[in-house]
Amino acid sequence: MTHHDLATVQRELSNLRQRVEQLEEEAVAAEPLSREWTQRYYLSYYATTGFFLGTIGAVTSLVFNIVGSLFVGQHPLQLIRVYLTFGLGERALRPELESELALGIGCCLYIATGMLLGVLFQVVLSRFADKSPLLNRLVIASVLGLAVWICNYYLLLSWLQPLLFGGNWIVRLIPWWVAALTHLIFGWTMALVYPLGRYEPYQVRTE
Repeated sequence: MTHHDLATVQRELSNLRQRVEQLEEEAVAAEPLSREWTQRYYLSYYATTGFFLGTIGAVTSLVFNIVGSLFVGQHPLQLIRVYLTFGLGERALRPELESELALGIGCCLYIATGMLLGVLFQVVLSRFADKSPLLNRLVIASVLGLAVWICNYYLLLSWLQPLLFGGNWIVRLIPWWVAALTHLIFGWTMALVYPLGRYEPYQVRTE
């Protein structure tokens, strides 16, 4: 390629670059680039992270109950035994059902319930306390935890368990303050681990 040909090619490339820049400017002027996709609320994201962070909340509240049961001289998994009455009825409280398999299944069900509740807590916290200090998240999680406790124990289980299984063991055998504190521990844990599931929108780099 001669020097003349090379100069011609370079000049054409320069003209093409200028034309591309001109077209980009015209496109932006005609329809500004929407960045809504970088800022919109990802409900599915918070639901997913809440599902997994709920595991941490459930395990934390379960450990709290194990320590508390040992402190007062009860079976360490007394909460799980009572929890299994929703499904097994009074049989869950019999000594022959204190097998490792039954209690293991009960623990898995307890954690699974926590995972579902984790979705609720994570979504609510993301809506009302996403960038708030920890104290604000703790307050919201406390209110939500107590609301879930009242709803579960006194609006659902108080009539549903007797209707289905002929007894009200969960509400009757678990002291109200233990049930309330269990829900609070779960809520506080969700408030503490919330940043692990916070969504950070993609930032578009501009010149």
